[in-house]
Amino acid sequence: MLKALFSLLFVTFIWGATFPLQKIALVGVSPTFYIAIRFIIASALSYLLFGKGSFRYGVILGAVLGVAYTTQTWGLTLTTSTKSGFITSLYIVFVPIFAYFIEKEVPTLSQIVSFFVGSMGLYMISGRIDELNLGDLLTVFCAVGFALHVVLITRFSKRVDEKDLLFPQFLVVAIFNLILSLFFRNWRFNFFAFGSALFTAAFATMLAIYLQAKYQKVLGNNISALVFLGEPVFAAILSYLVLKETLSPRQLTGSFFLLASILLSSLERVRIVRSTNQRGRDEREGTF
Repeated sequence: MLKALFSLLFVTFIWGATFPLQKIALVGVSPTFYIAIRFIIASALSYLLFGKGSFRYGVILGAVLGVAYTTQTWGLTLTTSTKSGFITSLYIVFVPIFAYFIEKEVPTLSQIVSFFVGSMGLYMISGRIDELNLGDLLTVFCAVGFALHVVLITRFSKRVDEKDLLFPQFLVVAIFNLILSLFFRNWRFNFFAFGSALFTAAFATMLAIYLQAKYQKVLGNNISALVFLGEPVFAAILSYLVLKETLSPRQLTGSFFLLASILLSSLERVRIVRSTNQRGRDEREGTF
């Protein structure tokens, strides 16, 4: 149990560490070319470990993931890594919206409340609407993209094994960003950026997915959801230690609103899953 807990804490720490790391790595570097290199490496690793997978669904996931990572990385060059970490985490709040349109899951009152609480937190951490910079806005699009990606993975993983979705989507993200680099004729890169791309591909992508798949089922969804709340917190702490980034009192309050909305949404999703599983067990046992 402790091994599983510390493994997921390690995953959360790695995810949080990518924000200040990439903030430094992207100085004077092409964001699109950086993502292309990162996902070329991730594609190679996933192919070696899991094979070519299913392109039928992987291509769709890759297109969504490509937009999400491109807007996140581009936005990170224009805003702070602390704000990027908190705004990105809003994807958990946006998931019920896409689940309603794609899976026909009607959002609960708690999920609706969490959306408005999260919106309030976004407003406070970004400043007033007139202070919302392009980087913040791009990161909001990133959160929306990640939310759609989560719902589509749930839908497609009912048809094929999840590991069969990895290589195709990573490859599409790499190709998508290579094309963007050609379009913008932007190939700026350096050795530190390559090291960051290698680290994020190997640890924040492949290793993180492996550990999450192995240990999340040990802890259960409830505890895992609480552990993953640490991602923006780790991002903020490391950004302060490495980049000396700080939050104003208003932004700090906004960060707590964001965390509260994510926690509320996560626990509600856990409750729904448990209720569905219990109903299924009761039906199999003939109690209904």
